[in-house]
Amino acid sequence: MGNDLSCYFDVQSCMTNLRSVSMPHSLESQPVECSAVINAAGAWSAKVAEMAGVGRGSPNTAEGTKLPVEPRKRYIYMFNSPDGPGMDCPMLIDSSGVYFRREGFGGNYIGGLSPSEEEEPDISNLDVDHNYFQEKVWPLLAHRVPVFESLKVKSAWAGFYDYNTFDQNGVIGTHPLVQNMYFACGFSGHGLQHAPAVGRAVAELLIDGDFQTLNLKPFGFQRFIMNMPIKERNIV
Repeated sequence: MGNDLSCYFDVQSCMTNLRSVSMPHSLESQPVECSAVINAAGAWSAKVAEMAGVGRGSPNTAEGTKLPVEPRKRYIYMFNSPDGPGMDCPMLIDSSGVYFRREGFGGNYIGGLSPSEEEEPDISNLDVDHNYFQEKVWPLLAHRVPVFESLKVKSAWAGFYDYNTFDQNGVIGTHPLVQNMYFACGFSGHGLQHAPAVGRAVAELLIDGDFQTLNLKPFGFQRFIMNMPIKERNIV
C-alpha cells in the first residue's frame, strides 16, 4: 500500500459502526457494504483509522485519541563472511541493539540496527543508507563477532515498520467507539512473528465475540485512552 490511500470509509454520525468502504474517482468500483473492517494496513493503519473518524474528536477524549502508529524506515543488510558462525548459530541480538542471523549455506547473513530517535531516516523514499552500515552497524558486528571484520556487504534493502509510538507493542481488537473496526497493527517490526497468533485472535473476536485461546485484551485500543502502556525491555 502506498502513501496515497484512495479509499475512504462512510461512517455513521454517532461513530459506532462503519457502513461501507468506497473507492472515489473510479468508474469501475462501487461502495462495499461491510459488517466489519479489519485494520491491518501496517505502517498506514493510522491513516486508515482516521478515515473512519478515529482521533478526530477533541483532544484528551476517547473521540480524539488517535491510533499512535506511523511508518518508520529500517534497513536490512545482507553480508558474506565465509568463516562466520555456522548453521547452528541462532538469531543473535546484541546488547547494543545490532542483530544478525545466518541465511542459508553460503556464509551469508542478514542484519541491521534500529536507529536512535534522533537518527530516524526520511520515510519519503526507500533508499538505503550504506554509510549507516559502515559507521553504525559494522563496528558493532565486528566487536561481537571478530571474524566479521572482513565481511563483505552483498545487498541491502529498506522497508517500513508499523511503529507504535505509544509502547511499541501491537494493537489488537476493536475500537471502543467504532465497534466494528478490528485492529491488527502496530507491531513495530515483530508482525511476522506475531501474525499466526494475531490472526487466530482476531478470527475468534469476529466469530465468537471474544478471545478464546489467549486473552489479548491488554493490547486493545483502550490502553491509549487510559494511558496504560505495555512496556517491554530489549525490543529491537
